[in-house]
Amino acid sequence: MILAAGVGSRLGKPHPKPLTPIAGEHTIMDLQLRHLSDRFDSDLISIVVGFKKEMIMEAHPGVSYIYNDEFGDTNTSKSLQRALRLTGKDPVLWLNGDVVFDPSVLEILQPYIDRDQSFVAVNTESVSDEEVKYTLDDRGFINEISKQVVGGLGEAVGINFVGSSDKPFLAARLEDCEPQDYFERGIELSITRDRRKFRAVDISAARCMEVDFPTDLAQAETTFADLS
Repeated sequence: MILAAGVGSRLGKPHPKPLTPIAGEHTIMDLQLRHLSDRFDSDLISIVVGFKKEMIMEAHPGVSYIYNDEFGDTNTSKSLQRALRLTGKDPVLWLNGDVVFDPSVLEILQPYIDRDQSFVAVNTESVSDEEVKYTLDDRGFINEISKQVVGGLGEAVGINFVGSSDKPFLAARLEDCEPQDYFERGIELSITRDRRKFRAVDISAARCMEVDFPTDLAQAETTFADLS
């Protein structure tokens, strides 16, 4: 599942952020779909759309779509809530529509998917106030996860998985989220209130970054130039 309903105002492009070229003529979403379809059945890939949805749907007609008609008034918690509601009991791997990553990231994550273990992909680099940070409990599971975390151990990079046993709890907590909450709020609520366990999976050894600002885009264009 790719969450791609947002306006992407911080990047300042006239089109949906996932359609931003990142490696030659390839867009962020081109690379995402290439990597996902190389590893998973492409019939299982869906995209949550909102802002200028027709542009994304015309660029990628071979996948299914979920429409967040309230994209202007809601954040990723509500896009993910819709996605979980429409995918039954199956576990879900989801990522933000602005994440650029090496296919080796999925190799690192695959064993946890195979075990149906809920996780948050993280790195251990220094992070700014704008990024989603995390802390861990004494067993290596996520304890706190938000932009407001103090003393964060690194960044949650925007690639996540909810196992089948945890999915109903996460879906319920996303329902509890405020419209402008990020989906990480739902994860945090399911941890604190329902005692769900989300493993922190360190993908620092592979290239992975979110493109939020023009400076991020410039960095990504250099970092991922070889993927063109």
